[in-house]
Amino acid sequence: MIVVFKNCNDVDFEMVYQCFNEGFSDYIVKFDLPLEAFRKRFFGPEGNELKHSFIAIEKNRPVGLVLGGIKDYQGIKTMRCGAFCIVPDYRGTGIADELFYLHKERAISEGCSQMMLENIIGNDRALNFYKKHGYEKIYELQYFQLSDLSKLKNFNNEYDIKPVEFSQLEDVRERMGDVYINWQNDFPYIEKSEGQHNYGAFMDNKMVGILSINEYGRINLIWVDKKYRGQKIGSALLSNAIEMLNLTKLGTSFPNNHTLYGFYRKLGFEKEKIAQYEMYMTL
Repeated sequence: MIVVFKNCNDVDFEMVYQCFNEGFSDYIVKFDLPLEAFRKRFFGPEGNELKHSFIAIEKNRPVGLVLGGIKDYQGIKTMRCGAFCIVPDYRGTGIADELFYLHKERAISEGCSQMMLENIIGNDRALNFYKKHGYEKIYELQYFQLSDLSKLKNFNNEYDIKPVEFSQLEDVRERMGDVYINWQNDFPYIEKSEGQHNYGAFMDNKMVGILSINEYGRINLIWVDKKYRGQKIGSALLSNAIEMLNLTKLGTSFPNNHTLYGFYRKLGFEKEKIAQYEMYMTL
């Protein structure tokens, strides 16, 4: 078996797409993305770039893939592994190790201080692979959903809530302090996402709460200034979005945040079975 490793910039994009589909064919979560939807998602909001991604090829067949993206994340230049897969018949042959080393070398050459990824809980083979190569579990990313919106639909909204531009949303980032936001809810992710709607809650012309939610009811970000918490501003923001977007359900994900956990549970959100570890490696 002769396997050639290439930068994804040097192959047809269809080969990257093919490898992704074959590599994740037996994954816990099923992917069913047309080519252009795959391109828009994984090389859009997810932040991957072909120049930071690598592919393994044997006899013109793609057999392994790692996608990478870099950004200043929580103030630290970070390489994220946006996808890592090996075609089933080629697992255990050392291809994953070589792809990992190429991914790590690129992070180092780009001056990254850390690497990170998400690993679905229950995928023990991948978890053990990442731990062997130096990753550690830091956060647990949990998913929640709400199907019964009656409590929020009947909410008595007394606040001045209106759509805001992304730049207005971003203006409150410093006021949020060191609040940890996972990669797929972070501001750059929101900015690049299609169908995103941003709202602000105002008191005396000051924005005291924000909500970023997509057209399907996925909540990326909700935050209320500490001075104004306990006044149901968060509930008002969600109620407004339900009405404005004609939503029938809500969903969200977040890592290790007891304040958000209590907020969502009080509204009746239920925890989904799926969860992920956020894993990090210092370079």
